[in-house]
Amino acid sequence: MFKLTYLLISIFLLIGCSKQTVQTERHLDKVPPITEHMVVVPPEPSSLDMREWLLPKKNSRVRGAPITHVMLHFTNNALRAPQDPYNIEEVYSLFEEYEVSAHYMIDRDGEIYLLVPEERAAFHAGKGHLLNYQDYESGLNDYSIGIELLAVGTSEEMLSIMPAEIYDSISPSDIGYTDAQYASLKELLDDILHRNPLIKSDREHIIGHDEYAPVRKSDPGDLFDWSRIGY
Repeated sequence: MFKLTYLLISIFLLIGCSKQTVQTERHLDKVPPITEHMVVVPPEPSSLDMREWLLPKKNSRVRGAPITHVMLHFTNNALRAPQDPYNIEEVYSLFEEYEVSAHYMIDRDGEIYLLVPEERAAFHAGKGHLLNYQDYESGLNDYSIGIELLAVGTSEEMLSIMPAEIYDSISPSDIGYTDAQYASLKELLDDILHRNPLIKSDREHIIGHDEYAPVRKSDPGDLFDWSRIGY
C-alpha cells in the first residue's frame, strides 16, 4: 500500500508540481487540436548558447496556432530525492515517463536546455483559462512557449505533493531560485520575444502557470521574483 501511494504522489511532481491534480498535463492536453485555418509561421531558431536535449516527439505535437504567450514553471525531483532534487537526468526521465514537456529548462547554474523546438506545442499548460483570452480555454499549449526552472517552492506550495518531513529535509540552498537562473531566464526571454513579435513584453503575455490554472498550480510560486526579469 505504501509503495502504491508513493507512486501516485510522484506523478504530481512534474511541471509545477504544487497543486494536486488527477491527471498529468499530457492527459489534460486531450483537448482537440486547433483546426481552424490559419498560417502558423515557425519562429527562427535561437542563437543562444544552450544544450539541445530533445524529448521524444510523443511529448509534443505540431503547433496549431501563433505563439502569443510564455509560461513559467518550476520542476524538481524533491519527492524522490530530497537531498539531490536537481539531478538533471532524473528530472528529464520524469518528462519521458509521464509524456509531458516544456520547450526550455534552466538548471541551477543557469544552463539552458532545449527540450522541444518552438514550432511544436509542448505539453506544459494543461487545463486552464486566461481572463482576456477566453478562446484559449484549456488550449494554451498551442499558443505558448513553456520554460521550466529547476526550483522548489514554499512549504505550502509543495505540501500537496510531499509530506512536511520530506520538505524539511531539503537543504535551504535548494529552495527558491538562483541568480544564475534569473540571468539566463532574462536572456532567454529577450531572445524569445525578439523572434516571436506576437508575444508582448508584459505580464499579460509572460505568465506563470498559477495564473492560468490557479486551482491546480502555484508555480513559479511566491519565491519567484518577477522584478529580476523586468516585470
